[in-house]
Amino acid sequence: MPKLDRTPLAITAEHDVPMPMRDGTILRGDVHRRSEGGPFPALLVRTPYGEGTFRSVPVRSALQAGFAVVLQHCRGRGSSDGEFRPWLDEGADGHDTIAWITAQPWSDGEVVMSGMSYLAGCALQAAATRPPGLRAVVAAVTPHDFHDGLKYHGGAFALGSALGWGAMQAMLGLVHGMEAGEDAGAGFGELLPVLGDQAAAARTLPVRDVPGIPWWRDWTGHPERDEYWQDLAETLRHDRIEVPVMHVAGWFDLFLSGTLENHRRLGGPLIVGPWSHTALGATGTGRLDFGFSASAQAIRLEQRQLAFLKGEDTGPAVQIFVMGDDVWRDEEAWPLARAVATRYHLHSDGSLCTAPPAAAEPATFTFDPRDPVPTVGGPLLLPDVTNVGPQDQRDVELRPDVLCYTTEVLAADVEVTGPVSVTLHAETSAAATDWTAKLVDVHPDGRAMSVTDGIVRTAEPAGTFTIDLVATSQVFKAGHRIRVEVSSSNFPRFDRNPGTGRPAAEATGTDLVLQHQKVFPDSYITLPVVPR
Repeated sequence: MPKLDRTPLAITAEHDVPMPMRDGTILRGDVHRRSEGGPFPALLVRTPYGEGTFRSVPVRSALQAGFAVVLQHCRGRGSSDGEFRPWLDEGADGHDTIAWITAQPWSDGEVVMSGMSYLAGCALQAAATRPPGLRAVVAAVTPHDFHDGLKYHGGAFALGSALGWGAMQAMLGLVHGMEAGEDAGAGFGELLPVLGDQAAAARTLPVRDVPGIPWWRDWTGHPERDEYWQDLAETLRHDRIEVPVMHVAGWFDLFLSGTLENHRRLGGPLIVGPWSHTALGATGTGRLDFGFSASAQAIRLEQRQLAFLKGEDTGPAVQIFVMGDDVWRDEEAWPLARAVATRYHLHSDGSLCTAPPAAAEPATFTFDPRDPVPTVGGPLLLPDVTNVGPQDQRDVELRPDVLCYTTEVLAADVEVTGPVSVTLHAETSAAATDWTAKLVDVHPDGRAMSVTDGIVRTAEPAGTFTIDLVATSQVFKAGHRIRVEVSSSNFPRFDRNPGTGRPAAEATGTDLVLQHQKVFPDSYITLPVVPR
């Protein structure tokens, strides 16, 4: 991996440079480049979050690597004109911005893009338009689809993240309008209660009536993958992306499934650390600190990304952090071919083991959507940034509506690396319900630390239901135990299923009914066990 040149640079920086789009809208951004030399390839980063985002971009490192850097506000954000419409305009605007860059006298005609989350989505959407001049993309912690894995997971609405992100974008829109001279008083009046108490806003019934967020009824009113989501999907066609892409993910990121799917469809290097969405590259997440070795600095992530964008990356095809062992490991491909899909059966006596059950009596519980199981840890993006990643589940496990299945104390390490799923043979008394599952690492001192989780929504009273827990790389150490929790809610990460069959977004308080649940012992979790 090439070292960065640390020689002091003379830099020319231009602020709020106008960049015209095809429809006449003027977007603006900052342009940083060396004062001498050139022409230069350009690194483009597009953001809907305002000036604050620019401070997180490694501008100086990119300049030292030989790039000019263009930091642009999406339309309707920052100093750019126009109206912000989530995801709709980013492909065309990215395409037009690349055309503007390649026409500048300081440009050598080549552009690369980088970003995380929405910014990475902007890059992939631009790449899908095949703009001349685009050469490579680094996409970190970003979804692969706007319905599946972003706003809906297993059919359940991602209430917490949608509420937090939607309220923030609504506020930015009001500020943008106010700076343009518009009267934003009424909009702030609607939105401030949501911003002030998102926990209360999450309990709004019907869910569709959360005020102040312009796109809220669109998101909640289309639980199925219908024409609304298909139109958005056309802006991110993986089959149209031809440039190389590097993917960066976190085991505790809410878009882990999206990043893994982007990698599956597009190829390119994959790096997965023990990180959350808001702590990408950190040494720890939640209640666990994995040490300096877990950090982005330990693997020189920034330098490797720049090397990839320059076409000089020689790193491994897949680089993952193996939790428990707390080491980085290079792999040839994801998922690991040597991992053995192993079923651990959910016995009704609370045991979890590879032996199939002999008895047929189910375990039972009653779920009351008026008192849902609270969200404690996991791949989250909630206002409480401390409630993320591995968290102790012991208080949750005391609830009567949470079933726990636990192995004996492990005599040897068990490595689980790859996709994880739970197959439930289950039955409900309700017209519709949710099934949730969580994989937990039980420490010798009793701590029950969450590893990964998932949900599935169903309108069938009985059947076989698969819950996608996405993936992990976790070594359950000797002396620990493996546990699976099963319930019917994870709130406010996901909205509550009222149980009547009425769409959850339309349900009122009178629609919330008790749901009597049965989980049969031929249910199991499938763990990709890697031979040690």
